[in-house]
Amino acid sequence: MDFGFSEEQELLRSQARDFLDRQVPTSAVRALMASDSAHDPSLYARMVDLGWTAIPFPEQYGGLGLGMVDMTVVLEELGRHVAPSPLISSVALAGMTLLHGGSDAQRQQLLPGLASGESIGTVALVEQSGRWDAHGVQMPARPSGDSWVLSGEKLYVADAHIADWMLVAARTGPGDGDGVTLFVVDTAAPGVTVRQLKTMDQTRRVASVSFADVTVSADRVVGGEGRGWSVLRRGIDRALVAISAELCGVAQRAMEMSVEYAKTRQQFGRPIGSYQAVSHKCADMLVAVESAKSLTYHAAWAVDNDVPEAPMAAAMAKAYASDAARKVTGDAIQVHGGIGFTWEHDMHLYFKRAKWGETTLGDAVYHRERVAQALEL
Repeated sequence: MDFGFSEEQELLRSQARDFLDRQVPTSAVRALMASDSAHDPSLYARMVDLGWTAIPFPEQYGGLGLGMVDMTVVLEELGRHVAPSPLISSVALAGMTLLHGGSDAQRQQLLPGLASGESIGTVALVEQSGRWDAHGVQMPARPSGDSWVLSGEKLYVADAHIADWMLVAARTGPGDGDGVTLFVVDTAAPGVTVRQLKTMDQTRRVASVSFADVTVSADRVVGGEGRGWSVLRRGIDRALVAISAELCGVAQRAMEMSVEYAKTRQQFGRPIGSYQAVSHKCADMLVAVESAKSLTYHAAWAVDNDVPEAPMAAAMAKAYASDAARKVTGDAIQVHGGIGFTWEHDMHLYFKRAKWGETTLGDAVYHRERVAQALEL
């Protein structure tokens, strides 16, 4: 059996790494961290020119007709370079949710803009409870004639400050998933207020979004009234694969930097990598990285083929990749010793990106519970 990537996918990986090596050195990352938005429209436009935003969309919506396996190749490289980009929130989360749950009119209206980079989308889900499941959706949407009125607040909305529209989960009825409805809301709509929040990883910005009696027409309901959670769940599973792929790239680069440092840093006349305490730590990093990759690649295949075990595969990948990236980047700081704790060294960029990925769309504990439920435990 051939478990490798195709020649075209390896070429895509090589192209992505070469582009990011040239265009997104850590000096550029640090400059974007210090900016107001951590977003460079010209950099994103070049990613669009390379076709990255079009990868998972069908050709009728301006896409390349590929899938999440191809996206993992690019996202690993983005993680390897801790590159700021709305690719996950816009394409992998908002775009995939709309693709699999929106009406044909909604797809025709919104997906070409995401694929061409002319617009950016995101998803507004989490509220004060901090929950990532349907039960956490309590913000009400009340009917008003042929429209709906949204009132409340969403937290930790990725890239809301640069997004053109959001998929907003709101409660329209009792129950768990059955009472959630998904709405397309423009970020510039009257009554919408976006406020950036302080985050640990300044390369990834999140915001609180307030809705003050925001009117949304009925044709902007995605998937039907009360059916929003089942639609959003499919999009989230694909976004979990995307985050896991990025975490694999983060962990891979942290491991490589540690191995390089262990080979060159001398202590007591010997490279520190010759000491078992260091060499075995690096070996454990490799095992964690390769295991995370295996689970992520399988999950990407599973969601691409929409197999029954896809939700469990996505949860397994996110749970393992979250732990692996946090552990590898934390151990990498230890391998580097005192210099690894400094602001001047790049390792903190990787550790912070790992922490962002660990908590986004649910941490390892949450996704282990999803796996346990899938096993009927």
